[in-house]
Amino acid sequence: MFDNEYVWQKSSFCGNESECLEFVQRDESVMVRDSKMLRGSILNFPSETWSRFVDFASEGR
Repeated sequence: MFDNEYVWQKSSFCGNESECLEFVQRDESVMVRDSKMLRGSILNFPSETWSRFVDFASEGR
């Protein structure tokens, strides 16, 4: 997979930080990678699981 295949996004909480997670929403999944290691491993989560994680994290848990 090449970097230009997808439009990766960072959390709005990252600001100009270079050390963030990046994600891209696909049909039924969300891919997540480390912004410092663009050619490193990519985690793939079902969209529903990712949504629950974001809700959980936004509650400050």
